[in-house]
Amino acid sequence: MQTGALDSELVRARTAHGDVQREVAKAEADVQLVRDRAARDQARLDSGQGTAKDLQALQHEVASLARRQGELEDVELEVMERAEALEARVRELETARAELTVKVDALEAARDKALADLDAEAAQVSANRANVVPGVGEDLVALYEKIRANSGGVGAAALHQRRCEGCRLELNQVDINRIAAAADDEVLRCEECRRILVRTSESGI
Repeated sequence: MQTGALDSELVRARTAHGDVQREVAKAEADVQLVRDRAARDQARLDSGQGTAKDLQALQHEVASLARRQGELEDVELEVMERAEALEARVRELETARAELTVKVDALEAARDKALADLDAEAAQVSANRANVVPGVGEDLVALYEKIRANSGGVGAAALHQRRCEGCRLELNQVDINRIAAAADDEVLRCEECRRILVRTSESGI
């Protein structure tokens, strides 16, 4: 989302800068036209050729062109200032876009590595499962698969400090006593989430 918004803003800034650049070119052309006309009139005045009336008209026109040139140069200056501001904005956005690209590339690389690590871990778990399943028994495997399908992909959970790591709930004393009295090979299940409970040295019973 951030990348898309930045790209859109950059397109708008570049478009605005292109538009004002055309304004700058037009303003410069307008000023140059007046300068050329004034130069021609001034050259005719300097030559002294023509009637007194013609020379007086030329003087008047040269003065008018000077005023017009001043006005156009003010317009040119204002347009150039806007062009500079937009150019600075474009550079700012391009820098931000480049920095964001670096961040996105780094995040994508980290994501790809994490996915590769997960794939490797899944492959290892699958390999371990293939070695364990034959010694567990088909009935327990079938029970595990059924629970796993109904419990978000987790069919068994460790019993840690009297708490089921599947549902994260602490077992009551009646259940603790029942588990403590059960045989080592008895399949025990959490009364809350119904996952198979795996007893360890840290079960707390």
